[in-house]
Amino acid sequence: MRSLLAFARTIDAVNERVGRAVAWLVLVAVLVSTGNAISRYALSLSSNAWLEIQWYLFSAIFLLAAGYTLRHGGHVRVDILYGRYSPRTRAWIDILGAVFFLMPMAVLILYLSWPVFMQSYSGHEISGDAGGLVRWPVKLLMPLGFALLVLQGLSQIVKRVAFLRGEAPLDEGGPEPV
Repeated sequence: MRSLLAFARTIDAVNERVGRAVAWLVLVAVLVSTGNAISRYALSLSSNAWLEIQWYLFSAIFLLAAGYTLRHGGHVRVDILYGRYSPRTRAWIDILGAVFFLMPMAVLILYLSWPVFMQSYSGHEISGDAGGLVRWPVKLLMPLGFALLVLQGLSQIVKRVAFLRGEAPLDEGGPEPV
């Protein structure tokens, strides 16, 4: 179990770093959006590439931060009920939810999104809009984001099992101590 917990801590650290890096993309998205609006309305200059960059940034924020969000307990859950249960019951709910809902969905999307990315990459797909961007980078975000989510799901399962076995405290999210 120690090696599995070490693996879980590594996954947590990876998603923590990715999440903190992705947070900076919010600032980049705001700056790009502001620059696009200013150039469009004040200077009468417009480009589809700027709009697509905004979409790409939003996609990156949403998809790459999914594992980080799971790590910090930020995904949707009926907290009004969940919070009333004992830590053991919450651990069981987390395990069952991950095994029967999160992991099948995330693995399926990961599996189905990889060929879409590969087709886009190998076909050198670009946007059909004038001045549009290459499409494969944004299509890579889906399998990458769901891979991070699958890994974090595994980490959560390992930590909950370790808690139930009395080998670790219940980690319900939050940053790693520095």
